[in-house]
Amino acid sequence: MLYLWLKALHIIAVVCWFAGLFYLPRLFVYHAMSEDQTSRERFCVMERKLYRGIMNPALIATLLLGAGLIALNPGYYFSQGWMHAKLAAVLLLIGYHHACGAQLKRFAKGETPHGHVFFRWFNEVPVLFLLAIVILVVVRPF
Repeated sequence: MLYLWLKALHIIAVVCWFAGLFYLPRLFVYHAMSEDQTSRERFCVMERKLYRGIMNPALIATLLLGAGLIALNPGYYFSQGWMHAKLAAVLLLIGYHHACGAQLKRFAKGETPHGHVFFRWFNEVPVLFLLAIVILVVVRPF
């Protein structure tokens, strides 16, 4: 029963984390397009609250609950190729999460090193990770 609770909570945390990973770069698109100081300040507040209030806690919960699942049967999980690939994808996704945080800080300083087109493409990155991770976990191709 513990396994099922951990799994359910892990999935909930992943969904919350991905909601932020999808929405924050979309805010970056609008932020990069904004032309007045009031809008830019509003986007800074929205981005900061999303990152610190939702994304970071969801990331931490995802990692802790995932570690809890692995701890229940480490021999099985670490012997599976799909799990190694999934963990590699998660590590890269954590890097993307931190890249979002770095961009958030640049916007907070008033810097806009990229235009809205860049952020439209940047916004698609988590979709690729989601596809890879879900396929690895459900299909378990290796």
